[in-house]
Amino acid sequence: VQLQASGGGLVQPGGSLTLSCAADGFTLDDYYIGWFRQAPGKEREGVTCIASGDGGPYYRESVRGRFTISRDDAKNTAYLQMNNLKPEDTARYYCATGRHSYPEICFLSSDQYQNWGQGTLVTVSS
Repeated sequence: VQLQASGGGLVQPGGSLTLSCAADGFTLDDYYIGWFRQAPGKEREGVTCIASGDGGPYYRESVRGRFTISRDDAKNTAYLQMNNLKPEDTARYYCATGRHSYPEICFLSSDQYQNWGQGTLVTVSS
């Protein structure tokens, strides 16, 4: 069971990046998926999540309207499209999965996730 996050890099303020989260060893379609980030010296925070069924997605206020989470269960991959990036978005981004009996539920709290990827670094700087 493994999650592989990729797509990070250096981008100028106002730019865009798309992160990918590929699952290996299990199928994503029964899991809710979350993206989290951790900046240097700060705690990990939930960015967005999408349920396995029709619920969500949900976004933290600071990224709403700029970030979009999506999933392609046929490709066993989730995505995070990030637009209009700001320096305060600089962090290591992690994807994670969890399961719940209600398919419309997902969480922005990290303690509700069991499987984590290794993270990919996003740096927003001019």
